[in-house]
Amino acid sequence: MLPILYSFRRCPYAIRARLAIASSGVQVELREILLRDKPQAFLDASPSATVPCLVTPDEVLDESFDIMRWALAQNDPEVLLDMPDAGLDLIEVFDGPFKRALDLTKYAVRHPDSDPEVTRAEAMDILAGLDPQLGDGWLHGNQPTLADFATLPFVRQFAMIDKPRFDAEATRRVSAWLEAFLASDRLARVMQKYPPWQTGDAPTCFP
Repeated sequence: MLPILYSFRRCPYAIRARLAIASSGVQVELREILLRDKPQAFLDASPSATVPCLVTPDEVLDESFDIMRWALAQNDPEVLLDMPDAGLDLIEVFDGPFKRALDLTKYAVRHPDSDPEVTRAEAMDILAGLDPQLGDGWLHGNQPTLADFATLPFVRQFAMIDKPRFDAEATRRVSAWLEAFLASDRLARVMQKYPPWQTGDAPTCFP
């Protein structure tokens, strides 16, 4: 029986989990869910009722970064785990301050006490800080690492708030880093559309 991955196509946390699973080649049963109509099997499995959620015979992983590491620990053909400790520090920045600034900017109507121009500037400052280390195209050299695929889904989500403005304001290297990701077959594969899963459906294998 394959591990089961509950996912939602557009969620950046689910995107990064799928990126790692696809890179590893470890096959799972993908169950696409609708966040507005969560199936009971998913609610029974996920302690937080959020995606992604991976159910294996031995454990339930309810955090996207844990799922990434689970997949790559089994098989890491692209050696994505081969990165300096600074990569983990960077992931923490994107999971914390960057994601907070992203949400306050994207969902400004829900946060009337926050100024979206201030939070946008905070996010752009974090991105600008990456510029010096993107000289070879990726965060840690000329090949991607776990840090790239753990952060790029959030950069993508932020950029799409106002893509023309992002393109005008982002540094050249940050823009090139994101555009390479957006145009990649890798992203296209993990963004394939699947119908919402229902109890009794035939399994959908991924990748």
